[in-house]
Amino acid sequence: MARRLRGDGLPIKIGPFWINLRSIIPDLLRHIAFFYAQYETAESERFIDFHITLKNSGGLRRWVKPQANFLLDEYAPFKPLPYVHAFAMFEWGLNWCIATTAHHYLIVHAAVLEKGGQGIIMPGTPGSGKSTLCAAMSLRGWRLLSDEMALLDPVSRAITPVPRPVSLKNDSIGVIRRFSAGAEMGPAAKDTAKGTVAHLRPSLLSIQKASITCRPHAIVFPKYESESRTNLVKKAKNRALMEIQENAFNTHILGKEGFDAAKSLIDGCPNYSLQYSSLEDALITIERILDDAEVTA
Repeated sequence: MARRLRGDGLPIKIGPFWINLRSIIPDLLRHIAFFYAQYETAESERFIDFHITLKNSGGLRRWVKPQANFLLDEYAPFKPLPYVHAFAMFEWGLNWCIATTAHHYLIVHAAVLEKGGQGIIMPGTPGSGKSTLCAAMSLRGWRLLSDEMALLDPVSRAITPVPRPVSLKNDSIGVIRRFSAGAEMGPAAKDTAKGTVAHLRPSLLSIQKASITCRPHAIVFPKYESESRTNLVKKAKNRALMEIQENAFNTHILGKEGFDAAKSLIDGCPNYSLQYSSLEDALITIERILDDAEVTA
């Protein structure tokens, strides 16, 4: 794997997308070996959605405060980041690649998990506790479709999986390590624009079932509040629609089709707000949603 990354690149299938990744940055090579060794790769030439290269900056930057550049088709869409943030930059950059090109989907900033054929969509802004709750669910038998984005078919409302490492930030890293001794996490990148960032490896089952779509069963808008009781309440459809629109990456591109897809999603399943501080209580409450599409805590 490392040899191919250093050469012409390694084609990796991540969800419905093929990327060809090239790099010689040691931290990134270790990240790919740890998190992506179980993903499908290609030995021969095939169509590639994203040609991605991460390389160190030239000149004096090679020796003084070295930096890493993210290139898509040899174009640099971002400013360089510190060399030690290369693996976080790869994950963020791939998010950007998908969000700015995959417009055959309505793309919503949300975690998506499935159990028993029933999908839960969890939209969330930074600090909402979305990724922490997503990580906990994935460690308790839920299939991870995505921590970052729901790829919704505008017609069928099927959600296409893009299972990737779950990005945890700051206090959430310790919370998940304490939550499960089985949490397989990579090293932390400190002092990034988002603070300290570490990633949780998705389950093998989530990777193996990456081609299996699911239908949304419910939408849950999580909000972590320190020392609060777990509280699940029905959310008004007009407010839920507004928040889905606010969390969507490409409604401005899809126009009426995107709005209709969001409205169909909201109308087609119950919507809840979930306030929590205890992960255990939050998990019990979400399990109840699977048993009954209309519950209150």
